Amino acid sequence: MAEIMREIGRVKQVQIQRSSLKRGEKPNRIYDPAPLLVVDNVAINAHGVTGLMADGGQIIDVHNAQHPNTKNSGVNGVSVNFTGHYREMRNQYGAHLADGIAGENILIEADRKFSLADLGVRLAFENAHTGEVAYLDDLIVAAPCVEFSHYVNKANLESSPLSPDQLKATLQFLNDGIRGFYATPFSTATIQAGDRVFTVKIEGK
Repeated sequence: MAEIMREIGRVKQVQIQRSSLKRGEKPNRIYDPAPLLVVDNVAINAHGVTGLMADGGQIIDVHNAQHPNTKNSGVNGVSVNFTGHYREMRNQYGAHLADGIAGENILIEADRKFSLADLGVRLAFENAHTGEVAYLDDLIVAAPCVEFSHYVNKANLESSPLSPDQLKATLQFLNDGIRGFYATPFSTATIQAGDRVFTVKIEGK
């Protein structure tokens, strides 16, 4: 069967998590975006993501299976999200939810909202400089966590903690891809800002 590729946007930025974004111990653990670092390029392979710096330096993402304190679960080696999803989050919870604050490795500039079904069987990234195409497969929804749910409600927490009903409503809002998606690299590649992004679907499916 033939593959159908449809362009959906361009990479806006790439970043890594130098360490876990959850700080402290339960039940007082909080979401802290400080370990996020925007990099020039990310190298992806079967182990996950490594940030590549302009000076030649490399920093391994905490979800890379080779990180000494890895948070890799076998399905979360690479993460992606869309600027349109951040617009939805800001409309709901406030301006503190800047693009990239949820911690995905690859942020794609696209105005619309995407569900898992919208993304097809894989995503393709066309390198802005070489034209080489890299693929991310096995896309799944990145389920939101309690700590990030409290963080998005930052403006509301100044007066009182979230009620169970507020927490449930936030988790539901952030689910189904609003929080982002995890993927598995199909091959070794380098991805950077400006790369074109395509959905790949199978004709007839």
